[in-house]
Amino acid sequence: MKHSENSETTEEEIRAVTNFPVNFSIFSLARSHHRIAGQLLREAGLYPGQELVLMQLWHRDSQSQNDLTKSLRLDHSTIAKSVRRLEAAGLVTCSRSEADKRVTIVSLTQEGRDIETRVDQAWRKLEEITTEHLNDEEKVQFAALAKKIAANLEK
Repeated sequence: MKHSENSETTEEEIRAVTNFPVNFSIFSLARSHHRIAGQLLREAGLYPGQELVLMQLWHRDSQSQNDLTKSLRLDHSTIAKSVRRLEAAGLVTCSRSEADKRVTIVSLTQEGRDIETRVDQAWRKLEEITTEHLNDEEKVQFAALAKKIAANLEK
């Protein structure tokens, strides 16, 4: 199969598009979204995903790592790695719970609070880029479909 010189599409991708159009669309969307999110978040000094931990802490500061794991629906090792990086960057601190010394409490530093505006701006820009050619009805439809698909995958 021949491709134009500028084409990055491989034969395997074409087969995936034909045989598994929904799966490939989700994969392609996620890959592109993650790439742009990474670019925007790097400007704020963050890796993709770290902003979600910060958002949870901006909503309710001083949460256990376990609570962050549950609320973000991520595995413990992913949260632990993000928290370690955030702590190294001076955005959060970790301490042991007074009630249960086995529990690690994650809290924002002042620097962690101060970065909120930059992260909001990055996500606002990401939202604009992502939905640029969508009208309000399409945005609502997309969100509803994504929620349905996520529910299917969580079963």
